Amino acid sequence: MAVKLQKKNNKIQKIIKKVKPASHASVMNAGANKAPAIVIEMPKGEYTEAVGRRKVATARVRVYKTPGDFIVNGKAAGQYFNTIPDSHVLYNRPFTATETKNMHAVSAVIKGSGARAQLDALIHGISLALTAMNETYRPLLKQEGLLTRDDRMKETRKIGMGGKARRKRQSPKR
Repeated sequence: MAVKLQKKNNKIQKIIKKVKPASHASVMNAGANKAPAIVIEMPKGEYTEAVGRRKVATARVRVYKTPGDFIVNGKAAGQYFNTIPDSHVLYNRPFTATETKNMHAVSAVIKGSGARAQLDALIHGISLALTAMNETYRPLLKQEGLLTRDDRMKETRKIGMGGKARRKRQSPKR
């Protein structure tokens, strides 16, 4: 519904558009154009859990002992991190370092921060879970630098500085 104001008489007139009901054939064709939904199976069985962190992002990661899908927040990992170039190489780094690629299923719940920090938190969580699963992986992951948490955070703002962390106070000239 829209409202229209006529200039000459200054009267408000309501304009109502009629919506045609969709026919059965058009509804059937609309469904045919959609791509088939990707079916993601949640892994089952025995798993090792760990928490990875980066900036404000926190990743709760479960690494299963059976092979399977790589799921992040209910989506496939490649679909979730599609904005980051070569993300599949990055989140598989712990598995390539330990030579256990395609041997484990992973499910993760990530909250906070941006996509890149979430990816780094996921990598940290997978590395910690793999070391908890098998202690012989520790030197391999330590050498790659995957067990060290990147503790760089955004600097907190200071009161009275105009909203930015490092902005200086304005001094009066006159």
